[in-house]
Amino acid sequence: MYPAIRLIAQMIKHRNDPPLPVTGTHVSRHMCLPWDIDMWMELNNGRTLTLYDLGRTTAAQRAGLVKVLRRKKWGLTMAGASVRYRRRIRTFETVEMRSRLSWWDDRFFYVEQSMWKKNGECANHIVYRSAVTSKAGIVAPQAVVDEIDATTQKPTVPEWIAAWIEAEEKRPWPPMQE
Repeated sequence: MYPAIRLIAQMIKHRNDPPLPVTGTHVSRHMCLPWDIDMWMELNNGRTLTLYDLGRTTAAQRAGLVKVLRRKKWGLTMAGASVRYRRRIRTFETVEMRSRLSWWDDRFFYVEQSMWKKNGECANHIVYRSAVTSKAGIVAPQAVVDEIDATTQKPTVPEWIAAWIEAEEKRPWPPMQE
């Protein structure tokens, strides 16, 4: 079940935080609860992605994206993700999540998120390819950024994100059937 109460709590908790620049980093804290764990007694990989939703949504709220989406009647969709899991997160362990928009091209936004343990180790890291949608289809990311803050400068694409985009272009679609 989607953790709607946790999402609402995060939105309320951060509602009065200072506005975030479009490419700013939102920092939030999240606890691994008993219903977040798998049979190996650690944070479930699927729940990890759901927790990332909480950080991304709150970052979007602080950056002004949520207001733009409501005003323009636009939506959001995910178009891909690549995640690395490196350290276990156990029940009742609290992690610091960092969420930020890293870059955008002509169609997609690339959002980077990570969870950090109290000892300073990165537990996991993800990059999402996301799109803003309208009834007419995908909205150009630069048009979305301009709606939020037209003075925002597009950052340089990180080399590793460029490599991921290139790898995704080589990936067959639809996948081969055997």
